[in-house]
Amino acid sequence: MSIRRTKIIATLGPSSSDAAMLTKMLQAGVDVVRLNFSHGSAEDHAKRIAIVRQCAKDLNQEVAVLADLQGPKIRVSRFKDGAVTLTKGQTFTLDAALANDAGDENTVGIDYKALPQDVKPDDVLLLADGLLAFRVNSIQGEKIICEVETGGELSNNKGINRQGGGLTAKALTDKDRADLKTACALGADYIAISFPRNAQDMEEAKALIAKENADIPVVAKIERKEALDVIDEIIEASDAIMVARGDLGVEIGEAQVPGVQKHIINRSRALDKPVITATQMMESMVHSPMPTRAEVSDVVNAVLDGTDAVMLSAETATGDFPDLVVEAMARACLGAEQSPSTHVSKHRVDCEFKRVDEATAMAAVYTANHLNNIKAIVALTESGSTPLWMSRIRSAVPIYALTRHESTLRRMKLYRSVLPLPFDVRHFQRVEVKKAAIEALTDRGLLENGDHVILTKGDVMGQHGCTNSMKIITVGDEMA
Repeated sequence: MSIRRTKIIATLGPSSSDAAMLTKMLQAGVDVVRLNFSHGSAEDHAKRIAIVRQCAKDLNQEVAVLADLQGPKIRVSRFKDGAVTLTKGQTFTLDAALANDAGDENTVGIDYKALPQDVKPDDVLLLADGLLAFRVNSIQGEKIICEVETGGELSNNKGINRQGGGLTAKALTDKDRADLKTACALGADYIAISFPRNAQDMEEAKALIAKENADIPVVAKIERKEALDVIDEIIEASDAIMVARGDLGVEIGEAQVPGVQKHIINRSRALDKPVITATQMMESMVHSPMPTRAEVSDVVNAVLDGTDAVMLSAETATGDFPDLVVEAMARACLGAEQSPSTHVSKHRVDCEFKRVDEATAMAAVYTANHLNNIKAIVALTESGSTPLWMSRIRSAVPIYALTRHESTLRRMKLYRSVLPLPFDVRHFQRVEVKKAAIEALTDRGLLENGDHVILTKGDVMGQHGCTNSMKIITVGDEMA
């Protein structure tokens, strides 16, 4: 049986909110569902989470919920007729003082009122995901007078980026603060912060979560150019990272994105954080039942880069084939994972470790990679830290992470190569735990007699941070 090591995140929306379709998607391989807080009410999100939890329960599996906050979307306001067509060379004005629905062929309002203070003559503004380009000629009070360099249709509420980045909008808006409270109340497993500029933005989000008496990991969505200048600090301040290639590509240019993607994945793994690759991975499957060869290559290359997860957006939220696109992505991941380059790495081989549990985790994976015929690593865990460290090292050996905590089970759904399973060590005497853990896996058909496995645990059972032992076990032998 081939076990897929790379995780799949699917965005929920109109196409994927009923129980029947969600069940198909989970069966096809979804590990994490994303709720896009740019759309929908708190009631909508609550209904979707309830359906997700029930479908997962019916399938006897866990699925994590990622609440993705909207962030400071900088947009034009609305047009009287819904849209205008702009031509190269014409003058067009972005007016922070204009009424929200008064746009016409010459001017339109903007939602981000500080934009006139953030730009200067000769700046290039990219609208509608870069499909239109304006060059700033002058700023006159609240008005930004532009020349259209790349024309086309501009419709209501399209986004604005400044080429090269540098807009001062804060990562967390008033809407985001309210949505963060909602996400905490609904029991989200991760909360994604859009457009962070620095580590302080992530620390602010963590503080707001703590005020809600919640313990939810935060994901930094890297989509600003200035974030790249302090990428290590942002990674260290976050619990996971997302390479959000849409807005990032608009700001830095699409040709720069692949190299930046590789760098962010490398730094995230080096700093022991899970990393997600997102945006347009299988965009053609919004309306097609099959991906293009280029899209399959995109997914495969992200897996070869070492990403923990690949994400679907419109493909599953509004697309025609949500279940088929998950199946296609799973096939691409499995294909990539056959490459020998995904099986072994030298990550942290020269490092000194400050924690016993971390050193134990590293030793287990290196042993698995270099000792012939190890079938699996079995990690008894409370918080999920040991399996996370293990998953930072490339290996073809699956990591079965056994825990009694539902929240830990769900969080580990994001970690590459980690298969979380429920197991309560408190139900067994200490001398019985190893045997019981192995039996739990053999009962599920994941191990069989004669398999060699590595098991890690702590002398103090049921307590976080106590993993300090590693044992090589042959399934079926007597265990002391």
